[in-house]
Amino acid sequence: MPDMPPGTLLPALVALLVERAVGYPRALQRIIGHPVEWMGAMIARADAWCNRPALPPSVRLALGGLCMLALAAFWGGGAWLLAQWLPWWAQALIASTLLAQKSLREHVQAIIDAFPADGAHGDLSAARRALSMIVGRDTGRFGESEIAHAAIESLAENASDGIIAPLLWLAVLGLPGIVLYKLVNTADSMIGHLDDRYRHFGKVAARLDDVLNFIPARFTALLYALTAALTVGAQAGMRTLKTALRDARKHVSPNAGWPEAAMAGAMNIRLGGPRSYAGRVVDFPWLGDGRAELTRADIAAALAFHEKMLWLAAALLAVLTLSLPAVQGAASTNLP
Repeated sequence: MPDMPPGTLLPALVALLVERAVGYPRALQRIIGHPVEWMGAMIARADAWCNRPALPPSVRLALGGLCMLALAAFWGGGAWLLAQWLPWWAQALIASTLLAQKSLREHVQAIIDAFPADGAHGDLSAARRALSMIVGRDTGRFGESEIAHAAIESLAENASDGIIAPLLWLAVLGLPGIVLYKLVNTADSMIGHLDDRYRHFGKVAARLDDVLNFIPARFTALLYALTAALTVGAQAGMRTLKTALRDARKHVSPNAGWPEAAMAGAMNIRLGGPRSYAGRVVDFPWLGDGRAELTRADIAAALAFHEKMLWLAAALLAVLTLSLPAVQGAASTNLP
């Protein structure tokens, strides 16, 4: 960063606060699209060009890895070049477009608002449609509890890979860090599947995503536990942490179980359980020990708790931003 002292976290803090306040302007998206859409278009083009079903699995695996390497060189290299001449605040503004606080909050709130006035006794079709914007499940026959389960689970998972993970990679590696993370995360969502088409071609993207989310997912669970301890009480914080440590490993994903189990513990509810994808019911294990029958009110409570976690994250980042230069300065004066 040309005009910032080394080791500063200020761009990450500014990016977090800017995106939280204004998000990505819809007018700008209509005109030029969104950076993740640009990444997605390039990933789709690589998929169309290189992922040929007639090729042997080993060749498709190699081509998938080469495509990720080429995309990483293009996007990461471009971000590194921008970081060489853009001022820190411009980098923070660019980075803010790759966080998802505002859009996640709006999507979950849209689900809450779409419920009929009399809850499950009314028409839930609008709530199901709103839910389908953030989950890949068959929502067409969901009742109130199923909608609440899917919404809260998606909220918790996206708290990690849509907010905390990109923020951490921004704080650690600057603009190239958050750009490369979003590239890998987008590739995983598009090609990191286990079906016949992507089992081999998308394997590198899926494994990279697992690696990049390993620490952020667990840190998100810790933030949920700290939030529960500060806003509800020490017992709630311990319950959140214990639930994450016990149940996260039950999840099919090596990372998504951490924020989901922590949310279950914090809200004293059960998440997970059987769900339907493309007409096929998958019997996932339960996370947490509380109620399994959830309502619209539980979505609202989970969203409010999630927002408190984000304010805590911003406060911690602000403290680190202010204290890190002083710590570095004291350390340098003590050097022989």
